[in-house]
Amino acid sequence: MTTRVLVAVAGSSGERLADGLERAGIVVVSVIDPSVLEESALPAAFSVLDDADVLVLPAQRRTLGSLLVSVCDRRGIRIVPLSGDPDGERVAHAFGLAGTLVPARADAIAATVGSAGHLRAVPPDAPASDTGRIVVVWGPEGSPGRSTLASLLAFELARGGTSAALIDADSYAPSLAMSLGLPDEGPGFPAACRQAGLGALDQSELRRISSPVRTDDVTVDVLCGINRRGRWPELAAERVTSTLEAARAWTAYTVVDVAAPLEQDEEVMHDLEGPRRNAATLAALRTADVIVAVCAADPVGIARFVRGYSEVRAVAGATPVLVIANRVRPGGLGLDARGQIRRTLDRFTGIRDVSFLPWDQRSTDAAVLAAQPLAAVAPRSALVGAVRRFVGETLLPVLGQQVRPDVRPRRPRARTRLRRRERRENRLTP
Repeated sequence: MTTRVLVAVAGSSGERLADGLERAGIVVVSVIDPSVLEESALPAAFSVLDDADVLVLPAQRRTLGSLLVSVCDRRGIRIVPLSGDPDGERVAHAFGLAGTLVPARADAIAATVGSAGHLRAVPPDAPASDTGRIVVVWGPEGSPGRSTLASLLAFELARGGTSAALIDADSYAPSLAMSLGLPDEGPGFPAACRQAGLGALDQSELRRISSPVRTDDVTVDVLCGINRRGRWPELAAERVTSTLEAARAWTAYTVVDVAAPLEQDEEVMHDLEGPRRNAATLAALRTADVIVAVCAADPVGIARFVRGYSEVRAVAGATPVLVIANRVRPGGLGLDARGQIRRTLDRFTGIRDVSFLPWDQRSTDAAVLAAQPLAAVAPRSALVGAVRRFVGETLLPVLGQQVRPDVRPRRPRARTRLRRRERRENRLTP
């Protein structure tokens, strides 16, 4: 099989390198400027990688980034880094690349291209290294329970020894550090974003800056959020995207807690290249494999959710959105609260599949008081059980994972009784 090489070296050096490779019998599909592969421009330039089996480029922080490496891994493209200085060696080593080559040595580069064992490569028919799943938890303004749900999901996904991470990407009111009893002076998510911007974020760095939270049989690595509201410019969109892509190779599941606002501000901002307060939320939603949208089960919470859901769908595109109504109780909506929520969401948003979490104030208060995960403080609570059913019956199948044997599906007879009761109440409603 012919190996096709994409040369990302600027100017005449790139042309000379391409000529040398072709003289050695290597097929060069194109010669491009390495700036095309910078993280800010890469999402619009994925097509340049379509025909390549090998990518040759300088080992520089601005070009060799985590997003490019993860994209090449998914496509089975091998990377040959070029450098003549120690800094380039460090950049290549941070991404697990075996070593750098001097750009002027076309013969050595041709020999390396022909040797699969010398490269960091993932064959097209082999599983990619970055197969982790990103789950983003969003909800409208008014504290519908985003952070509590994100924490519960992370600890539930980590059961059975599965690796999982929890990231606080809320640029307005981060709360995971305090709720889990972690110091917020640590580096956390902002530090990961800074390292991603430098092209130096890898699995070892993520392990170093994360804070493990352990229960009896579960460990979740937590990246705490900003500890001062004024630090939100550190969460730039490109950095957040690169960090989440790097997290795919770090853990099997990454749960991200994001803020509520979704405005993109372009119409009111004069500096279109400046930082955006909502960039972290938007970037996380666009990177997610699944979005869990949570609303409070009361009239105000549902109204806010209905207004914000269309914006989430516009940002998410084809990404699956799973809807959860939180704090369900008769006092907030009266008789048949679940039926009222279903009918309202179906009428105003077209949502037909809704999951429900019960009002469990005693357990959540105990977790806040202890500054511990709810799953550790009250493992047998109704809320923990409902989240476990949601993960087993809804979330894992959407993520393409096998349902765990300890999650029992609900009995269809109970659903039948619920439908009968809803039909009976509808007949009685004038």
